[in-house]
Amino acid sequence: MKTLVNAFHPQLANSRVNRRWLEALEGQADITVNRLYERYPDWCIDVTREQALLLEHDRIVFQHPFWWYSTPPLMKKWFDDVLTYSWAYGPGGVALQGKEWVSAISTGGPAESYQSGGYNNYSMSELLKPLQQTANLIGMKFLPPFILHGSVHIGDVEIDASAKSYLAHITDPLLDPQLRLARLLSKMKDEGQELKATS
Repeated sequence: MKTLVNAFHPQLANSRVNRRWLEALEGQADITVNRLYERYPDWCIDVTREQALLLEHDRIVFQHPFWWYSTPPLMKKWFDDVLTYSWAYGPGGVALQGKEWVSAISTGGPAESYQSGGYNNYSMSELLKPLQQTANLIGMKFLPPFILHGSVHIGDVEIDASAKSYLAHITDPLLDPQLRLARLLSKMKDEGQELKATS
């Protein structure tokens, strides 16, 4: 499986978390890192290049900080420019059908703030619905995201641990819940177990 990591951070050199995550990916087989703010400082996106990269990879990771409950601005422009009509969606737009989408996100606030009753009011699952629907529209599988909360306050030890977890997450061949379920059911069948409802 070939993985493309599209990293969107406008100040990557100053980012403790996103920079460390990318360092953990250096030299990894079958992982291509695409630093979009470094590549396009003038915001003139090479659509042909970006589309070719997407076609060459099976799993696409979108790594970014969570800004205003959304994405950094260049990431939105990248969507607008690269995911074109009749290529990514619409009549004949099947180029990305079946590819996998993984969001890798750092937030400033703690995990407990992203829930009903927390000061951000909504869960990350709810807040990521626009990205999930984008994946749905272009026929990609939206897989479980990798999220690190509280990046403003955590120390280097926690950041290093998150980098290892990040690499494990985005290279997990069973990240797709359907594949994980199929393997579980197959194992249960091999062991003569039955799936039973319990209360």
